[in-house]
Amino acid sequence: MNVADLDLNLLRVFDAVLQQRSVTAAAARLGLTQPAVSNALARLRALFGDALFVRTPAGMEATPLARGVAEPVRQALALLDSALAHGPGFDPGSATRAFRFYMSDLGQIEFLPPLIERAQRAAPGVRLEAVALEVEDIADALASGALDLAVGFLPGLGPPVRRRALFRDPYRCLMRADHPIRTLTKRKFLGASHALVTYRGGHRVVEEALERAGLARRIALRLPHFTVVPMVLERTDLICTLPARVARVFERRGKLKSLPPPVPIPVADVAVHWHERFETDQGNRWLREQIVQLFAD
Repeated sequence: MNVADLDLNLLRVFDAVLQQRSVTAAAARLGLTQPAVSNALARLRALFGDALFVRTPAGMEATPLARGVAEPVRQALALLDSALAHGPGFDPGSATRAFRFYMSDLGQIEFLPPLIERAQRAAPGVRLEAVALEVEDIADALASGALDLAVGFLPGLGPPVRRRALFRDPYRCLMRADHPIRTLTKRKFLGASHALVTYRGGHRVVEEALERAGLARRIALRLPHFTVVPMVLERTDLICTLPARVARVFERRGKLKSLPPPVPIPVADVAVHWHERFETDQGNRWLREQIVQLFAD
């Protein structure tokens, strides 16, 4: 393939189809017609000499070649967008920049609603995108510009990634409001059944604290994310241990309560993180300031 034959618009189509897994959804995201995206995809297939995407019942599935070039393409587009958007100043009222950030699903429950509300008022042309990443890939994504910020309890991030502390969050044990347990002792904790979210980030501290105390929970349910936890707890006697701020969000549903855990668990140090390369970038700094003003203690 001759790189000179590859224009930027084709790469944007490739990335959109990869993320949306649908030609129709990719067209809507790019503001193009479906035939235009289909034509661009045909040109890409000819240039690469590969199908790139195969239609399946679950959507457009990337071929091995497409998966192999996906991350370099995404990083290249992010760097180009960043270079074009980063001028000497940043005017929220007129900016049309796209910001990409990492938050776990737990963090999105806490942070996204007020952040989007503020951004819509102060910078109506700005676009926000929450990016799903493995925790171990966050540092590289911040360094490359594929991510602008990462927000959460991420103790594995260190220099050259910088951080601004937001708050310290203790842990609570969440359960249904009419759960028979009124005070959570070690005996009752061990006798109960638990829901465990197998999150690969910083919340491993819960397991480590229980191991130090010699406590082994009976795990009745394992989940990949926290979103469905309140619906499960409302219908069962299961208990889930999670940060207090999110527990309070769930408790507002009116069907849940939380109790302190029976053993000390180190608090979660929640922070906003960025790479030192973007320390003086005005847009990055603006978004950091919005997060600090909204959430810092």
